[in-house]
Amino acid sequence: MRLMLSVRSDRMPPNEEKLSDLRARKAKAKAGGGAARVEAQHKRGKLTARERLELLVDEGTFHEIDSLVEHRCRDFDMDKNVIPGDGVVTGHGKIGGKPIYCFAQDFTVYGGSLGEMHGLKICKVLDMALKTGVPVIGLNDSGGARIQEGVASLGSYAEIFFRNVRASGVIPQISLIMGPCAGGAVYSPAITDFVVMVDKSAHMFITGPEVIKTVTNEIVSFEDLGGAATHNSKSGVSHFIAENDEDAIEIARELISILPANNLQKAPSKNSNDNPNRLCEDLIDLVPEDPSQPYDVKKVISSIVDDGAFLEVQAEWAKNIVIGYSHLNGNLIGVIANQPLHLAGCLDIDASNKAARFVRFCDAFNVPLLTLEDVPGFLPGASQEWGGIIRHGAKLLFAFSEATVPKLTVIMRKAYGGAYDVMCSKHIRGDYNIAWPSAELAVMGADGAVQIIHKKRINSARNSEEERARLIDEYKETFANPYRAAALGYIDDVINPNETRKKLCLALNMLMDKQENRPERKHGNIPL
Repeated sequence: MRLMLSVRSDRMPPNEEKLSDLRARKAKAKAGGGAARVEAQHKRGKLTARERLELLVDEGTFHEIDSLVEHRCRDFDMDKNVIPGDGVVTGHGKIGGKPIYCFAQDFTVYGGSLGEMHGLKICKVLDMALKTGVPVIGLNDSGGARIQEGVASLGSYAEIFFRNVRASGVIPQISLIMGPCAGGAVYSPAITDFVVMVDKSAHMFITGPEVIKTVTNEIVSFEDLGGAATHNSKSGVSHFIAENDEDAIEIARELISILPANNLQKAPSKNSNDNPNRLCEDLIDLVPEDPSQPYDVKKVISSIVDDGAFLEVQAEWAKNIVIGYSHLNGNLIGVIANQPLHLAGCLDIDASNKAARFVRFCDAFNVPLLTLEDVPGFLPGASQEWGGIIRHGAKLLFAFSEATVPKLTVIMRKAYGGAYDVMCSKHIRGDYNIAWPSAELAVMGADGAVQIIHKKRINSARNSEEERARLIDEYKETFANPYRAAALGYIDDVINPNETRKKLCLALNMLMDKQENRPERKHGNIPL
């Protein structure tokens, strides 16, 4: 009879040993740069990468990938400083039940600097977002390229840029700037569709204040050079300014909630209790009789759209034109409106660029366009001409002309000169163009037109001022109205302003299944 002897061992089972090792590795990755650096991040008023992602996605939906990725650098003692995850947290989750891919740079690990593997982790997320047709959100907080890795870090940056370009117009891309973003790092957010910057925390620039001082002797602070306020009001790089990390994340969530997941989907609709036949009585007297008097076009927008709700984009830059998202009878629309409160609503370089990019985004993602027009022309001046207003104005013309989504236009007052053509006129294939009785469709205003047409007559008149006034009144009666254009079919109707919402809801409903084929081509050559 063989005796079975039991052997005791203090060692844990092999599988448990391996699981313990795995838990230790995952814990090290989650710890990031350690407690001291996390505390320093909090003292700056900033959340950590993982805290940001927890707020971004619906509770319990975030699934991390590549948490154990490590850098391969062996120079400058980097082999002695290896932290799993390599300074960026990547994965996927859901926002309002809608799937998204996301990444968040971890400033507590190597200052969030982008090395080879850090960059390739981001590339993997971008690749997966494109394959699956879902939006991607990047949370940027980085010291820039990892110097120790040299050209390898630059190579990873370029791989990211390439993917941003490839995904452009296919899936929405949103960048949240929540800390420093300098040098080559700025180009990825610049390619994406929306940039949200956190006030006082975020900074974007190609070259910093010290380099500028050395090269040009200019003295400028970080905040004045590349802060959120600067890029929201002066450069137009940023689309939204946020008070803090939480506010920036909420803006991203709101954008995801209203936008389609990709370019093959229709713009999402929502239930609305706002009657599509509601009359807008406040619009009857909103536009002053005196064409030189301004008014706030945002009041027109809020009167027309569902429940007065309007998400304005780039609110602080190029204020002479207003852009943003709203709904008509539950259907998402992109709104472009001249703002008479600023520069009389003239189109200038910045306004043309602002509106053109917005129009192209809406067209790429099947969002119908509503244009509210009150434009006296392009802004005159040598600085505008030398700055290329011809080229920049042509961008807006190009954008409206190539757009195939439903296009609705309301001429409220002035529609002068080339600006009339550019602002989604019937001639560049506006689908439904209407005007209020206060509309003036002409080459220019009455004063200028009379001075050119009747210069000799005015100068030879016994009372030149009286003759000028008479001729101006005559011109206004003949041309400063919408009826000549209506007679030619250049506008589809002249309506009572209080019917604007009713007419637009009806037209949009008819146009939602619109299809328009264009010549086959690789792409157009927009005048950049």
